[in-house]
Amino acid sequence: QVQLVESGGGLVQAGGSLRLSCAASGRTFSNYNMGWFRQALGKEREFVAAISWSGGRTYYADSVKGRFTISRDFAENTLYLQMNSLKPEDTAVYYCAAAYSFSSGQNDYRYWGQGTQVTVSS
Repeated sequence: QVQLVESGGGLVQAGGSLRLSCAASGRTFSNYNMGWFRQALGKEREFVAAISWSGGRTYYADSVKGRFTISRDFAENTLYLQMNSLKPEDTAVYYCAAAYSFSSGQNDYRYWGQGTQVTVSS
């Protein structure tokens, strides 16, 4: 299995930027397609972005398209989410996850991190 640990969350003003990191250990990082999800207080967890095992394909939720960028560093075994032009509605706990398929569906993701809080103030 693979272990995932997120970091980089925090408090930022609307319009600001944050970069989340997800450090992977255990099984080979490049074996997995990776994704970011988020869960706001009182809401269901939702898909944010996904990247293929090779890094050659990416996919974004409409709500973040053009503002967020997902990437991965194979040398560092790390997944990233660059978040720009943040809005108060982006406030949530952000989770990284690993899957065998390239997917936006939560059920396809087998391994999950513990989450990191992102709070965007207006």
